Amino acid sequence: MSDSPNLPLPPGATIGMLGGGQLGRMVALSAAALGYKVHVFSPETYGPASQVTSLNTVADYDDWSALEDFAASVEVVTYEFENVPSETAEFLAKRCPVRPGPNVLHICQNRLREKEFCNSIDVPTTRYAPVQNAETLSQVIGEFGLPAILKTAEFGYDGKGQVFISPGDDIAAAWESMSGGKQTLAAVLEAVVDFRMEISVIIARGGDQSCECYVPVENRHKNHILDETHAPAGITSELAERAETIARRLADAMDLQGMLAIEMFVTSDDQILVNEMAPRPHNSGHWTMDACVTSQFEQFMRAVAGLPLGSPERHSNAVMKNLIGDDAADWKAILSDPGAKLHLYGKAEARPGRKMGHVNRLLPKA
Repeated sequence: MSDSPNLPLPPGATIGMLGGGQLGRMVALSAAALGYKVHVFSPETYGPASQVTSLNTVADYDDWSALEDFAASVEVVTYEFENVPSETAEFLAKRCPVRPGPNVLHICQNRLREKEFCNSIDVPTTRYAPVQNAETLSQVIGEFGLPAILKTAEFGYDGKGQVFISPGDDIAAAWESMSGGKQTLAAVLEAVVDFRMEISVIIARGGDQSCECYVPVENRHKNHILDETHAPAGITSELAERAETIARRLADAMDLQGMLAIEMFVTSDDQILVNEMAPRPHNSGHWTMDACVTSQFEQFMRAVAGLPLGSPERHSNAVMKNLIGDDAADWKAILSDPGAKLHLYGKAEARPGRKMGHVNRLLPKA
């Protein structure tokens, strides 16, 4: 079926959520504040999202019978991460509205498709080339040069599925490390970018084609995992305007209804290059929960439900700090600071590299 008219969903309607992680948890809490119920569909039992809603289906994303029942129980479907099979979104879209649409998911869940899409609408990215195996990797490096970064086309995040290749490195070993030993795998080789800052822009686009952007923020990483987000980014107003223009161009070209988070590099000569996109709320937008009129999670629900978009205006500057692994064990010390806004995700086990929560600290708006 095609998407239904963009009349606002009334309070009491049920929104379907593919994925049961922490983003789904925070989306579900915002949905409840707007009067909606959220039905979580996930292979995971008792994940962070399922702890805050009574409506849960535990099934694989290719369980067509369970998906059929799920579609019949909701008014609209969305997702909290992009590693949902695009076939699942397409199956559901024939039965109920899916927002953002399956086409957006299809683009954003593959690094090659992301870059090809950006370049097709004159949005610049770093130089890249597709590779499929160790042999083609060697050939591409011969033309491309080193250093470079080899990444899986799909399913890589927080530094997983990628390897930095320097001159003199063993190319076959680099391929094996990235691919997990697979001889053939869709991958991309990216040129190393001389950047002075990574920023991200989060944009929501409604069913009426209206758009609202959050201010560009700076992302700082540790061990390939986002450590802190500083809002706003320390860039000129001209650069911020260019970054937001790129976000609007991408959202319009995708005919987005929902939310898009775009990570970008600001180069040493003030170019802006798109790195990656996510069709959902994003870790770099968690600061909006405490520093903005409308959080990214409420805004996401407004867009998906066909409501008017809220104001993204920030009333404070902010620093968001991720709590990784055992960091969350410091919850008591964190809460001893009356200005710290602690958000924990309800995960039972702390593991190295696992995001357990975050802390927002507000600063006077300059």
